[in-house]
Amino acid sequence: MELYATELMGAQAYDVQGNFVGRVREFFIEPAQATNRLSHFLLSRGRFQPLIARHDQVATFAPGTMRLNVSERALQLYEPNESLLAVRKDLMDQQIIDTRGRKVVRVNDVDLTEMKTNGNVELRVTQVDVGLPGAVRRLLQGVVSRGMIRKLQSRLPQSAIRWEFVNLIESDPLRRVKLRITHEKLEDLHPADLAEIMEDLSAAERQGIIASLDEETAAAVLAELDERLTTQIVEKLDPEKAADILEEMAPDAAADLLADLPKETSEELLEEMPGQEADEVRELLSFDPSTAGGMMNTEFVFVGEGSRREEVLGWIRGQELNLDQLDTIVLLDGRAEYSGTVSVARLLLAAPEQKMSELRSEPLLSIAGDADEKDVFELFDKYNLRMLTVVDEEKRPIGTVTVDDVVSRLVKK
Repeated sequence: MELYATELMGAQAYDVQGNFVGRVREFFIEPAQATNRLSHFLLSRGRFQPLIARHDQVATFAPGTMRLNVSERALQLYEPNESLLAVRKDLMDQQIIDTRGRKVVRVNDVDLTEMKTNGNVELRVTQVDVGLPGAVRRLLQGVVSRGMIRKLQSRLPQSAIRWEFVNLIESDPLRRVKLRITHEKLEDLHPADLAEIMEDLSAAERQGIIASLDEETAAAVLAELDERLTTQIVEKLDPEKAADILEEMAPDAAADLLADLPKETSEELLEEMPGQEADEVRELLSFDPSTAGGMMNTEFVFVGEGSRREEVLGWIRGQELNLDQLDTIVLLDGRAEYSGTVSVARLLLAAPEQKMSELRSEPLLSIAGDADEKDVFELFDKYNLRMLTVVDEEKRPIGTVTVDDVVSRLVKK
């Protein structure tokens, strides 16, 4: 039998002897035990202290009625428990994230279904109603008959989200841990989609989402967020957590973020970061943001120009690289000076024994770290570049500017 949360709310509960125990005022999910089972029911009657009935103490459900398989004396007095998810309080009318639809929606009702387990009847949450039918049920409940409501709702367009695609927005970190609300589905979203979702949330909710994600995912999401929001989030994070996230970011993105923070906050976070990563970010911060050095990323792949194609591929396989961003390889000559680039596509199509110098792209382009960003834009436009190498005064490569960096910079202007 299908049932809705609005229909269960206010239902009369009777014990095994048929005595009236109270009305259902709230029901709970215990995520640590079963993510979609109604585990406890809050029953209240007049001035008596509310009672709590466990799911295994329930015999049957019917519209407006719940019957127990125990006497009233077997029920415990209700005591608040933060490890329980209250359907009425924590779900109804609350904002949730539809991870499949990649959007924020508001819950109007919760769909339930009966399951028989060990001789008992359990109610399981199947989906949440975010459309007009749920709103109508809420509005008309107790005003017209249940049959009339169901007949009316059948004519309305349905809009529901299956429970497994629901992600709760919980801003309280202690409560988030107690409820064990998993955010694995959020981590499956593209960072740009999650960033767009977060822009529709409150500051506390954004903070809760970032705090719930693993550092790698959080870093990718912050890189997609508006700079103002990113700064607000990082300033309120625990310094150790913030530093762990910054460590996962590309050095140029981390430098851009730190540059927008107060100097004392920026220094505190740099102190929390590992030495090598912190040094790379400090180097980037030394450049004017509107120069090639201020745009570059210090993480890039470089090899000797005399290396053979097969050697390079073998070396790449043994490295922990961001393969999604591996597009071009920088070449060094015998003096460790910049001597060109090789595209990964050309590398893959080359013969095993071919040297990297034979695969070099033309023309040979590089730019100084203190060059104005306008010069960078002009080179990308003129030669349709995907990457440009930044060199120091001794012609040694110190970073690269990618087409993504250029597009991001132009969008912000």
